[in-house]
Amino acid sequence: MTDLILSLDVTDRAAALAIAKACAREVDAIKIGYPLVLGAGLGIARDLADLGLPLIADFKVADIPNTNTLICEQVFAAGFSAVIAQGFPGPDSVAACVNAAHAHEGECYVVAEMSHPGALTFFSEGVPEHLCDIVAQTGADGIIAPATRPERVKALRTLIGEKKILSPGIGAQGGDPALVAPLVDGMIVGRAIYGAADPATAARAYAPYRR
Repeated sequence: MTDLILSLDVTDRAAALAIAKACAREVDAIKIGYPLVLGAGLGIARDLADLGLPLIADFKVADIPNTNTLICEQVFAAGFSAVIAQGFPGPDSVAACVNAAHAHEGECYVVAEMSHPGALTFFSEGVPEHLCDIVAQTGADGIIAPATRPERVKALRTLIGEKKILSPGIGAQGGDPALVAPLVDGMIVGRAIYGAADPATAARAYAPYRR
């Protein structure tokens, strides 16, 4: 199944709750990053709990193992279902996130490649492939790979096998859901939904690509 994941990158609590409630029947999970948490607090996860949707903490955790553990413990105590981490601090730092996630029956995803043009400055020349090796070493649940470059998603799929791929960059960044949906486990869409005049209708437009 290809899930539709709403990237809820607004900063106002009331707006976030209204959009999430409107879209709840049209999406499979909600991804929350720093913009909303800094604006509304980590308790926004508890505010959204009644919707019954998995919540992904997109904090791109990237520190030493002990600090990563402390961050992830707070994430899962707040009610999140998954966390996103960076792999470049190394396998021990990723393992700390994975262990904390699995201790709470949650998931950990590692950024293998980002969706914006500048990502290729460093996420290139074998780096994403090396990050996939770290995913295998640590038992992470999957990777983040760019919908803006579906050929890279295909290449990374060959490395991670049955592990999950969540793919940002659909909508405002130009990623084509028709190309990406068959390759991934989750399509991440933000501005094209939450920035629409009618977010529920905008989310519903992705229904044909969910399977």
